[in-house]
Amino acid sequence: MAILIDEKTRVLVQGITGREGSFHTKLMLEYGTKIIAGVTPGKGGATVYNVPVYDSVEEALNAHPEVNASIIFVPAKFASDAVFEAIEAELNPIVVITEHIPILDAVKFVNYAREKGIKIVGPNCPGVISPGKCKLGVMPSRVFREGSIGMVSRSGTLTYEIASAITNAGLGQSTCVGIGGDPVIGMDFAEVVKMFEEDPETEAIVVVGEIGGDFEERLAQKVKRGEVEKPIVAYIAGRTAPPGKRMGHAGAIISMGVGSAESKIRAFREAGVPVAEKPSDVAKLLLKVLKR
Repeated sequence: MAILIDEKTRVLVQGITGREGSFHTKLMLEYGTKIIAGVTPGKGGATVYNVPVYDSVEEALNAHPEVNASIIFVPAKFASDAVFEAIEAELNPIVVITEHIPILDAVKFVNYAREKGIKIVGPNCPGVISPGKCKLGVMPSRVFREGSIGMVSRSGTLTYEIASAITNAGLGQSTCVGIGGDPVIGMDFAEVVKMFEEDPETEAIVVVGEIGGDFEERLAQKVKRGEVEKPIVAYIAGRTAPPGKRMGHAGAIISMGVGSAESKIRAFREAGVPVAEKPSDVAKLLLKVLKR
């Protein structure tokens, strides 16, 4: 079993004719993802790797009612409209790869999606992969393999590095979710961890955090209150970042002592969650907590 996406996922690619959209459509198809249709306004009637293209989400779903999820590669200027189209069509999940979406736009579509009970992953994220079942994103599939470790991460590159180490340790992943590095995102750590907690095939959970915001601290509080029973191993990036300095992601900024690596590490350790010193240590800690 997996969370968010599996072999039953039928995908619509919004922005399929663009450079990123077409490139990753090819890779997702090669992985086995069932991409049914694409949307680019003004390009209706075209095809991309034999995937039919429509002018709107409504047209695509009229022709292919089996579509139940969307991935968005639409440029930032138009991405909000694309997300609202997908929400209105009740596609779930909606994976928003696009970066540089204005924060106010993200606030509006994230809140609307929550009202409608629709899960948004991103924006500015690498996507989701359930190894052996479906890839809805831009991650390099070669580093993942089917297994029992759920992963949720704010960092794309670290996700791949840590997933590779988990794979090499013989564990594999149930689902990996890149939640995105922006200040405003759809699903946060706590929401994804809750889904892993309810997934019978996820044995343990890896949380890859970074400086900025309080997503990690909020999750740690839930663990401390006993709301998460499965073992969690964490890694926090950005330990050397000075206060007030943004490192990489728009959401990775420390302000007035909040969101520092130290505060996140302390919160996890106080909740009984082991925190790796290096990315390569995550797999070792997993083997330890799983007594392998």
